[in-house]
Amino acid sequence: MAPLDAREVQHKIRHHLRRLRNNPSGVFILVLTTVILSISFIYGCWQIFTLVGSGSSANSSGHRLAIIVPFRDRFDELLQFVPHMIAFLAGQKVTFQIFVMNQVDDYRFNRASLINAGFSLVKDDFDYIAMHDVDLLPVNSALTYAFPADGPMHIAAPELHPQYHYEKFIGGILLMTSKHFEQVNGMPNKYWGWGMEDDALYARLMDAGMNISRPVGITTGYETFKHIHSAVRRKRDMERVGDQSRSNRKKDRQSGLKDVRFDVMDKQKLTIDDKFECTVYNVKLHCDEARTPWCRLSQADAKAATPLSPSQT
Repeated sequence: MAPLDAREVQHKIRHHLRRLRNNPSGVFILVLTTVILSISFIYGCWQIFTLVGSGSSANSSGHRLAIIVPFRDRFDELLQFVPHMIAFLAGQKVTFQIFVMNQVDDYRFNRASLINAGFSLVKDDFDYIAMHDVDLLPVNSALTYAFPADGPMHIAAPELHPQYHYEKFIGGILLMTSKHFEQVNGMPNKYWGWGMEDDALYARLMDAGMNISRPVGITTGYETFKHIHSAVRRKRDMERVGDQSRSNRKKDRQSGLKDVRFDVMDKQKLTIDDKFECTVYNVKLHCDEARTPWCRLSQADAKAATPLSPSQT
């Protein structure tokens, strides 16, 4: 498996444009695309100037947000996510940076451990985080990513999320101060594959007596977000191996931020469309196979997981 590569990303973008250019029926589309990209470039430059060009005045609160994106094999979604989030937050005067935690080991996907690892790497420079799915894009400008001083802020509330509507759901997009995240020892590390880690975090927040807030006054309902997940192309790892189902039903209140183990293979800047930037950490997680033997991937699944590196742009 190779890390996410910025150069390869740019190469793929250019490849799509060449395909249009060589197709006579695509000439009009190419011209239209060029015009749209030109307008987007001008608008993007204005957004970036508004966000960081004005220096400290861009964020009068003084708070700094780390958007932590647990990631594996979601390249197309990432190409949409980074430009969208930079544009969406430009008008909110939020000082932020996007960190993509790309899992490059042979274990099953572990969203919680990737978030713990990301927090460990960036906590000294940021005082709050957004745990953010790469396939969930906010589209209602009334959603705010402001500092959640009074407790965790669940942006992707059950009454707004396109797919998950149960009362205790806190997945998708959750904001927490660094202090609160450390107070509950982050997220549990034992959940390999899809699901359950958010429910375990919910139990931790309740145990700590924290108040979970959600957006108010939002009238767009399930249209509040664009969900770019494809159930056909992106099948979730729902497999339960051995004793995993029984173990998962027991909320993990022990493992977390303090004992997450991982290796950073490399760190690099990824730039999309020459102006939208994020930081990629290619990481290998560790697994205590005696405790959670179900962390192992099948050989076929391991080959499908692809890391990111600058040659992909």
